[in-house]
Amino acid sequence: MIALLDKKHNRENFDCGNLLLNNYLKTQAGQDIKRKLSACFVLSNNKEIIQGYYTLSNHSIPLDFFPKQIQKKLPPSYRSIPTTLLGRLAVDKNFQNKGIGKILLIDALKRCYKVSKEMGSFAVVVDPIDRSAAMFYQKYDFISLPDSKKMFIPIQTLQQLFG
Repeated sequence: MIALLDKKHNRENFDCGNLLLNNYLKTQAGQDIKRKLSACFVLSNNKEIIQGYYTLSNHSIPLDFFPKQIQKKLPPSYRSIPTTLLGRLAVDKNFQNKGIGKILLIDALKRCYKVSKEMGSFAVVVDPIDRSAAMFYQKYDFISLPDSKKMFIPIQTLQQLFG
């Protein structure tokens, strides 16, 4: 079941193999939630063991960061384009290579699409932590932002998938 992170979830044993992502969940996620900096969603089993997690927050990307063909479709009066940031996505080592990453990504994208109906968001943006993460997002049609490690998928694409 995917739900918002709360105190009942056991964060201590989470290990995805990346110290930054582990430490975020264990020490910072709760504070970010309290400060309204991000929302953290976790996939857990009945024992409240966290199998994986992701975070979402509001974001914006400068218009000139988008590929030229997309810039032409956006109003030039917008210097920054509203987006949703899928900030972190991680799967515990015990559950890797079992499709959990895909389940988390689809859940995140569905949430972003639903929210986009009530609040402006042109795209979902990710900033892959490494090459392997970039390849993961590329499999799901995320587009690289020129001159950046960031990638995005337009809400219009999500509408075609979930609408």
